[in-house]
Amino acid sequence: MKTEDYDMLYKKLILYSEIPPKEFEKLVRVSRVCHLKKGEYFQQAGERPNKFGFVISGILRLYYTNGSGDEFNKNFCVENDFVAAYSALLQNRVSRLSIQAMEETTLLVIGYKDYLQLFNQHLCWQILGRKIAENLFIKKEEKESQFLLDSAETRYLKFLKEYPDLEVRIKQYHIASYLGITPVALSRIRTKLRRKLT
Repeated sequence: MKTEDYDMLYKKLILYSEIPPKEFEKLVRVSRVCHLKKGEYFQQAGERPNKFGFVISGILRLYYTNGSGDEFNKNFCVENDFVAAYSALLQNRVSRLSIQAMEETTLLVIGYKDYLQLFNQHLCWQILGRKIAENLFIKKEEKESQFLLDSAETRYLKFLKEYPDLEVRIKQYHIASYLGITPVALSRIRTKLRRKLT
């Protein structure tokens, strides 16, 4: 792992909590680098998660699969994002969520038990954990409100704002699944928006 990759992680972490350099060094010592090829999994449904990651490069999709084999994209994680099957991780249970690389992806991975040891050694890690949990709750609530209150077009525009370069990096049907619409409906929205711009 390059020094600048750790610098990127440190800059992300101190947005949540003041982390002394010595404490960050502890995190670095218990972390490892993980390289995923396109299509490989960071976490599969049916497994009990025991780690979380920080995305250095690449894209991951978080999705559910129903009994008929249909897939529903819950979220995407890109560079500078944290990723985990959080609910199952915190409850120490089998996850229903799969996390898959959509292109070659590099992560810095930390075992959850290792993180908990840090958590009990310094207040900064407790603050970090609380802040990340708060952000996840806010994102979850915002997405729920979008599905209940916003039109598909509005949801698409918000997607473009949240993930400005993702549309050219992944297939349209993945975006449609994330938005809760069909690929045909997404195509119509994109055509309508292009006409507005001409």
